[in-house]
Amino acid sequence: MEKKSKIEISVIILRVLIGWHFLYEGIVKLYNPDWTAFGYLASAQGPFKSVFSALANESVIGWVDTLNMAALMVVGITLLLGIFEKMGAIVGIGLLAMYYLSHPPFPGLTQLNVEGNYWLVNKNLIEMAALLLLYHFPTGYRFGIKNLRKHKTVAQ
Repeated sequence: MEKKSKIEISVIILRVLIGWHFLYEGIVKLYNPDWTAFGYLASAQGPFKSVFSALANESVIGWVDTLNMAALMVVGITLLLGIFEKMGAIVGIGLLAMYYLSHPPFPGLTQLNVEGNYWLVNKNLIEMAALLLLYHFPTGYRFGIKNLRKHKTVAQ
């Protein structure tokens, strides 16, 4: 197997796994009637605390919850199916940037309402970097809906 093929397969696996993660997170939130981002947003820390606290306001939290679930599922579907994957990667980077900035793992901040205790680099930042890679190396033409459409067009 050529080195290029190995890299391409590795990127496809990364794309599908991240797509699955986003879609799963969106669906779990959708089917949990008690889920809300309120606690996460209300406990925000760091330089953008006021922005995230405003998003936890009772008048907008319903919209925030709905948009968060929808964005998670859009990212998941685009990456899993390999269609509009660049748009999905950008939306995913935006979501993860918000998650990162709402609870930044900065020195001197106590980590509240997050998994583990990190210093500057956490899972959100790592997944953001992976989405940046997926943005620059789309693979839907190789494994995804784009590939199926390509074969259908050739067969006609």
